Amino acid sequence: MLLNHLKVLIFCFLSYLLKPLEGGPGRKLPVLKPLENSSPVLYIGRIPHGFYEKEMEAYFGQFGTIKRLRIARNKKTGKSRHFGFIEFESPEVAKIVADTMHNYLLFEHLLQVYVIPLEHVHPRLWKGFNYRYKPVDSLQIARERHDKERTLEEHRKLVERVMKRDKKRRKRIEAAGIDYECPEIVGNLQLLPKKIKFED
Repeated sequence: MLLNHLKVLIFCFLSYLLKPLEGGPGRKLPVLKPLENSSPVLYIGRIPHGFYEKEMEAYFGQFGTIKRLRIARNKKTGKSRHFGFIEFESPEVAKIVADTMHNYLLFEHLLQVYVIPLEHVHPRLWKGFNYRYKPVDSLQIARERHDKERTLEEHRKLVERVMKRDKKRRKRIEAAGIDYECPEIVGNLQLLPKKIKFED
């Protein structure tokens, strides 16, 4: 009896395996929703002091591959302006970073992280992004401007400006009721400057 049942089961199983394949309705693939914002560029605001390019690259590199990174800097001093931009390889990673790091407390600063839509990304945003800033030596520039050779006309204008300032200073001293005799300016007495550039 048991043997008969076993035979029937084996027969049903083999007939099922050897049954020719029939074409049925195809499986429906899930509909993928397009990303709301497919931009891989992030704006990062309120960047704390000391959290610069190297540190940002190391920190945000844990989320995914960074293509470009830029911190806005003062052109004159080279100091950070406390905001910057990061571009990731994929927009999905950028979205995750924006959701995770927005209002994240870092060195007593709440980071402000937003995804920038592609239409708002300026074409010159990444111009010179890997440029390492060399601060301007303003003292050297002022020194060169002061020591440059002047023509007679330039020297005359310089002396006029100095005399005009001196005149204002004398009037302020008199208006304050101070009895003071101001010394004469030596440059006014000299006919020629120390360095003169003669024109042919």
